[in-house]
Amino acid sequence: MPLDAICMTALRRELEPVVAGARIDKLYQPERDEILLSLRSPTAGNVRLLLTANPSHPRMQLTQAGRENPAAPPMFCMLLRKHLSGGRILSLTQPPMERLLDLEVEALDELGCRVQRHLVLEAMGRRANLILLDGEGRIIDCIRRLDGDITAQRQVLPGLFYRLPPAPDKRNPLELAEGELSQLLGEAPPERKISDWLLDTFGGISPLTAREIAFRAAGETDARLSGHLDGVERELNALLLLVEEGRFSPVLLRREGGSDFSFQPILQYGPAGVNETLPSFSELLDRFYAARETAERVRQRGQDLIRALTNARDRTARKLANQERELTATQDRERQRELGDLVTSSLHLLSRGMKSFRTSDFYDPEGKEVEISLEPLLTPQQNAAKYYKTYNKAKTAERVLTEQLEKGRRELDYLESVLEEVGRAEGERDLQEIRQELTDTGYLRKNRGGKKPEKRLAPKPMEFRSSAGLRISVGKNNTQNDQLTCKQAFKSDIWFHTQKIHGSHVILWTEGKDPDLQSVTEAAVLAAYYSQAREGKNVPVDYTPVKYVKKPNGAKPGMVIYETYSTAYVTPDEELARRLRVK
Repeated sequence: MPLDAICMTALRRELEPVVAGARIDKLYQPERDEILLSLRSPTAGNVRLLLTANPSHPRMQLTQAGRENPAAPPMFCMLLRKHLSGGRILSLTQPPMERLLDLEVEALDELGCRVQRHLVLEAMGRRANLILLDGEGRIIDCIRRLDGDITAQRQVLPGLFYRLPPAPDKRNPLELAEGELSQLLGEAPPERKISDWLLDTFGGISPLTAREIAFRAAGETDARLSGHLDGVERELNALLLLVEEGRFSPVLLRREGGSDFSFQPILQYGPAGVNETLPSFSELLDRFYAARETAERVRQRGQDLIRALTNARDRTARKLANQERELTATQDRERQRELGDLVTSSLHLLSRGMKSFRTSDFYDPEGKEVEISLEPLLTPQQNAAKYYKTYNKAKTAERVLTEQLEKGRRELDYLESVLEEVGRAEGERDLQEIRQELTDTGYLRKNRGGKKPEKRLAPKPMEFRSSAGLRISVGKNNTQNDQLTCKQAFKSDIWFHTQKIHGSHVILWTEGKDPDLQSVTEAAVLAAYYSQAREGKNVPVDYTPVKYVKKPNGAKPGMVIYETYSTAYVTPDEELARRLRVK
């Protein structure tokens, strides 16, 4: 669900008492269209306010999710620091039923004089924007500049006076006069779907909300207006009263095929939809968008890794398929030796120039005759030697191919594990560690042409605390897995890994004591969650003291062997992982 005007109203009501009067301590730009303000609020203490103009999910919220900042701040970030750092937020306003929020800030200019600035978030889908204004409403700069070539309706360029986005040709439901709703419903075509009529008539209502009104009014989301006018009027009035009184509930909706969020419980999915009420809209948006944004950033920044890994994996898979066909062909080698014996036993009957001959097959239980091909240019002895040579070649090929296939399967397994790691990466640091690993293993080229090599990063696994207070470490890539298991963990610590499924190495640090059962179970759940089986149930997780885990000589990063172990069957739990993680 996009952040519609009603959700924006609920969010603004929640943010206003926190940000009003807050000081802007620091300002960052983690992404091209994302600004993070570190605030000192008189009511909430130190908080972080996120403003994002990403067309897929524009919004403003308090956030606790970690974000990596670029080494060099972008120009827009430097401009905002110049105008807003140290400033005090005076107000947070929103035009009625519009997806627009205006932060008014009092700051000091270069001469030390108090000036007003506005940071405006237009959260309008593909037209989303972040715009910095001076006290007179003139545009200082913006995330996305819109000139006359892009839109004839409005220009958004430095130096121009700011104008609100053009309002859609729809009614504001909060401004309806008494009896006007009944009149509009009476004039509506009775065959129209309720949800379609609501979306075409009123602004600020999302498709999810329109379907919910239809469901509550008529019992189904695709009901027609005919026969349900009173119900539609009742439910729409109830919604408007909820907005006017500010009785919002931050609800996370879980259903098969995805999740959604709203400002009220959603009933249209029946038992298939689970409504979870969260403490705040900011926490709701953190929960809803965290995984999506991380996956999107990884896709964008890790394209070179994904492309290199996919090519290497496909190349290895093709090579394995060819080798398997060659190995299958060697299974007939015994027959080549037998034909050599048959030629040898018939040398006295053969002469150069013969293309074939027939003889009794003494290897056949029934002694049937067999026709054997010969090379006319070879002597009988040379023809027999040729069959023996083919036999010996196939015998050698079987041994070599078996070794190559085993090596190739390990390589394919390794490449698939790294692809899995890229999908679980949480930021640029994780991707850089994976790049280092692939460079060390020869899948990526090292820097050439005099370029300064990137600084090697020290592995930094994820850290958790069990409910009993024991430390749990989870590797995010093969390099971290090796460090945890082979170098950092003590022999008495417990090692966890999904059984025959790609995933992270997990270490439960026992501090030399016997760990409690709950901590063991929680570590197993984390191992299942940070694996390819994240969406599964009853996932087998092997665990054993670290002393039983060995790394073979020459093995790829992250590859280990173990023989003594126990197995736990657990279900991955995202909420548990979030609750136990150490920020």
